[in-house]
Amino acid sequence: MSNSSKLPFGKANYTLMLLGIVVILAGFFIMSLDKEEFGFGFLGLTLGPLVVLAGFTIEFFAILKKS
Repeated sequence: MSNSSKLPFGKANYTLMLLGIVVILAGFFIMSLDKEEFGFGFLGLTLGPLVVLAGFTIEFFAILKKS
């Protein structure tokens, strides 16, 4: 295998990146479930954004993790 065809991250990194994307999408889905006007309920203002933030944190660690 030539050096130019090597992937920049390891399998664990890509798995964590995929998990992060799923968590981010779950957070946006949770925000969409809020029935309060303009999404001003607990799901839209607290839980959903925290889940999205957790997803971005997973993405951050997935990129920085050594293969």
